[in-house]
Amino acid sequence: MAPVEAKRARNEANDPSSLVMRFGPDRPLALDAGVDLAPFQIAYQTYGQLNAARSNAILVCHALTGDQHVANAHPVTGKPGWWEKLIGPGRTVDTDRFFVICANVVGGCLGSTGPASRNPATGRPYGLDLPVITIRDMVRAQVMLVDSLGIDRLFSVIGGSMGGMQVLEWAASYPERVLTAVPIATGARHSAQNIAFHEVGRQAVMADPDWCGGRYFEHGKRPEKGLAVARMAAHITYLSESALHRKFGRNLQDRENLTFGFDADFQIESYLRHQGITFVDRFDANAYLYMTRAMDYFDLAADHDGRLADAFAGTSTRFCVVSFTSDWLFPTEESRTIVHALTAAGASVSFVEIETDRGHDAFLLEEPEFFATVGGFLGAAARARGLDLP
Repeated sequence: MAPVEAKRARNEANDPSSLVMRFGPDRPLALDAGVDLAPFQIAYQTYGQLNAARSNAILVCHALTGDQHVANAHPVTGKPGWWEKLIGPGRTVDTDRFFVICANVVGGCLGSTGPASRNPATGRPYGLDLPVITIRDMVRAQVMLVDSLGIDRLFSVIGGSMGGMQVLEWAASYPERVLTAVPIATGARHSAQNIAFHEVGRQAVMADPDWCGGRYFEHGKRPEKGLAVARMAAHITYLSESALHRKFGRNLQDRENLTFGFDADFQIESYLRHQGITFVDRFDANAYLYMTRAMDYFDLAADHDGRLADAFAGTSTRFCVVSFTSDWLFPTEESRTIVHALTAAGASVSFVEIETDRGHDAFLLEEPEFFATVGGFLGAAARARGLDLP
């Protein structure tokens, strides 16, 4: 069975192709929206073995369009895990030494409770009846998962973009449970420009007639065109102008001359259309609304009377902050703001800016300096703590 056909045969939102931790009505998730979510579930994957001291666990937090399948073949697309080049036996995050956990965030669509999940009160998908989810809510759910796995303290929490926001939230809210933190290509709050891009994407989804006010499952429809346009617009922000020029320029797509029509004359047009079409096969439109909104609401300093340094006051967590020179979605100055706040709070922090023209997506690609930075930081932290790693 082809990957997309398999997806349609199996409802990944409710019966995911991964481990699942379920929490009953007696263990609700308290949400920032002021309500409890119960029952709920978290879909997750693990790699490697937890050592006897339970001291080698690394939590990987995924970005907006990621999921728990960080280092294994994706059950829907069949493609390799989104960080397989970084995580695995003998790799930078060595699963022969570390126990790696990656969970689908609450509000997602690959098995953790989200808008595509079955609402136990109605038997139908939640749709927009699901309360709005925040980054802090995602982290609270991850804490409950980690508790259920019997882990008191994580060796590291690592993530890029929206995943980096989760890393910062972990370090701010649960510093005693995080030995090291690696926030990558991220910010302590979402900028007005990024909120604007997200709003364009949400409006594209909601303008699709097949969105049906968020009840498209009940009508046997999916707002594929709107979600594809949202993905196309967002994908542009993940790349740099120099990378786009290097890869595509003004090259024509499978033709020698302009058609003087509105087909995909240029390679970049064809590329973006492909990104949109393939995205709708693995992602839920309402989940896109919820997760972009969670990023928009994130503002760590606002939770501490406007002083970002206060979010990390007294922390013993060791930080490694990473940015990329050509990332204009989360530019280096946002990483420097985090570093300055950590320094003001007296935290142990190192900072590396990676030279690359690959834009925001660089953290998902094979960048040798990036891999060396992460590997060196984790190795030094393990040696400093004298951790008993396999």
